[in-house]
Amino acid sequence: MNAVLAERREAAAAIAVVLFGTGVVGGALLKLLDTPAAAPLRLVGAANSRRQQTDPARLARRDLREQLRREGAPRDDEALLAALDASSAPVRVVVDASASAALAARHADWLARGYHVVTANKASAGGELAGWCRLQAALAEGNARYGDAATVGAGLPVLSTLRRLRGCGDSLLTLEGVFSGSLSYLFNRYDGSRPFSALLAEARALGYTEPDPRSDLSGEDVARKLLILARHAGFALGSDEVEVESLVPPALRTVDAATFLERLHELDAPLAERHAQASARGHVLRFLARLNQRGRARVGLAEVPATHPAARLYGTDNQFALTTTRYNTQPLVIQGPGAGPEITAQALLGDVLALA
Repeated sequence: MNAVLAERREAAAAIAVVLFGTGVVGGALLKLLDTPAAAPLRLVGAANSRRQQTDPARLARRDLREQLRREGAPRDDEALLAALDASSAPVRVVVDASASAALAARHADWLARGYHVVTANKASAGGELAGWCRLQAALAEGNARYGDAATVGAGLPVLSTLRRLRGCGDSLLTLEGVFSGSLSYLFNRYDGSRPFSALLAEARALGYTEPDPRSDLSGEDVARKLLILARHAGFALGSDEVEVESLVPPALRTVDAATFLERLHELDAPLAERHAQASARGHVLRFLARLNQRGRARVGLAEVPATHPAARLYGTDNQFALTTTRYNTQPLVIQGPGAGPEITAQALLGDVLALA
């Protein structure tokens, strides 16, 4: 009976989807696929890093994510794409909810082959400039579309606004903001009364950071988001052209994850000193991304006065302040929660549904 129902749903679906990545964000997307909003979608394949599933009845099970941890065919990307090709749906989409650079490198190829790609993976658009250029060439040569709302701001309407402004002939002059939900949470709460390491452990327990928090503290994720925004605004920046300040001490950058977590306290003294210096001037610390009109880009810790927009953020808020040729008296500010698997998954779903 389950197989019959699954086949009926597939026949009625307007959009066939293959999902790469069933981790935190991919798992949240699987839950959304069980809601009425996802009625036009049909999942025809799903895979984690080792196993995959293409059987309709098994894909329809609510425990698909857990099931893939225990069983499934060995990962075979071409077999997953074959399942997409075999679908009768008029719209066929590859969803990349992973953080795999190797997978992101295939986005341009998938677009060239006619598959729409929807992604939360920043490694292609926010990686080497050559990868960005390949993406743009694939999009220009075919009819496939690239859904990238989940790559910046967890679905906040940042990229769509930037594209609309540029399409109307406006030009970005400067960009500044807090692009990391985890770093926003940490520095919104860091007032010197508790060690930074204690706040970091708390944020990790809440799921606001990656399992290895160095992914957040290094600034590299923020740099990728800044590159994506800059490139959409017309700045052909290479990844080596963004100045990145890491909050991870050099001695902790190459140790294994377990050792790093044991030595979190080594973050405390340098940041306590930075906080004390800022506080003495009536300032607070924020992890900011900045781009000026000459294309100079920087990501790192900065002191801002209490009147600065970034000083008034809450929780995991992201903030993007865009100054353009038309928004030049004061910037256009986009702000809202910028971390969490549910809102990131919703951004993925929204991009998929827009293809219909």
